[in-house]
Amino acid sequence: MNLNIIIDYLILSIIASFAINMILRNIAKSNKILVDIPDKSRKFHKRATPLTGGVSIIIAALISGKLYVDFNGLSGYVPIFTFNLMIASVILVALFLFDDFKGLNAYARLGIQSALTLFMIFSTDTYISNLGNILGFGDLELGLFSIPFTVFCVVGIMNAFNMIDGINGLCSGCAMVALLFIGFSSSLIYDSMLVLLIGSMIGFLFFNLRIVGKKRAVFLGDHGSNMIGFWVAWSAVYASQSTIYEIQPITMIWFVAIPLLDCLGLIVSRRSRGISWTTPGRDHIHHKLMNRFSPEGTLLVILLICFVLGSFALLIERYYSAQTSFALFIIFAGIYYFFAYYYQNIRIKNGVKNV
Repeated sequence: MNLNIIIDYLILSIIASFAINMILRNIAKSNKILVDIPDKSRKFHKRATPLTGGVSIIIAALISGKLYVDFNGLSGYVPIFTFNLMIASVILVALFLFDDFKGLNAYARLGIQSALTLFMIFSTDTYISNLGNILGFGDLELGLFSIPFTVFCVVGIMNAFNMIDGINGLCSGCAMVALLFIGFSSSLIYDSMLVLLIGSMIGFLFFNLRIVGKKRAVFLGDHGSNMIGFWVAWSAVYASQSTIYEIQPITMIWFVAIPLLDCLGLIVSRRSRGISWTTPGRDHIHHKLMNRFSPEGTLLVILLICFVLGSFALLIERYYSAQTSFALFIIFAGIYYFFAYYYQNIRIKNGVKNV
């Protein structure tokens, strides 16, 4: 698939997503179903807002995927990985829609995430078996730990993207940056339907960012943020573990660095304070940045950081070893946590509000 064709199908999926988001948000709004109500404690949006973004994105991806297959005469030739990823995504959306309706406890959510990850592992024989030469002693093979480690990573990335979904455009924006880096750096975007997933998210952003009007806003919902995290995680696993593509697993970590580090930092921080990591709070990286910037400014700052980190990762991959990339990521993580937690706490104790 050349770049012109990629652009054609990107436009196709954007149009499909825009239309479906418009239809589903109107249905949800008029029937008062799957609507997020502001409560002034955690949900500070001004209007009741439909939570139809995730289901609209998956429907748009499926429709544009069907058109892609039919236009290219690929009926019966869809790769098993792509086919099963879509099956798992539909199941994921269906189950997590219940979470948006009624709410699921943390164990149920983790159970669903783990079960769908295991489905992908055993149905596609795709999992993380090699971490590359990150320690300098040759490729680190996981052996018996491959499947548990893959479940841990995929579930972790799903929760990372779910937890960072705190301001408009942030979850899907971080995901699109990650998918673009994964797709172009590994060439996965040229022989897969990855571009359709990206286009489906762009169509959603017209509503999520209120480009089409403040009264037409749409949110992802937990079903949407979990699905997007699922897509990012499996795109990274597939590209880094396949013999078709050449990209180091450690490079993938850089592509999802901000959602991942934010999630891990929150878990440690909240547990150290004796509260559950699933407890809602305003201690995410975007909340801290909003002490200095507007929500729109915060979104741009985080997306810019994601882009810079992705570009930096590709430079390291090209000119240095996986061991160097791993070492630099550990250093970056240390700097991130110093400024996000330790330095912030010192400033709070000293009475500085804008941290």
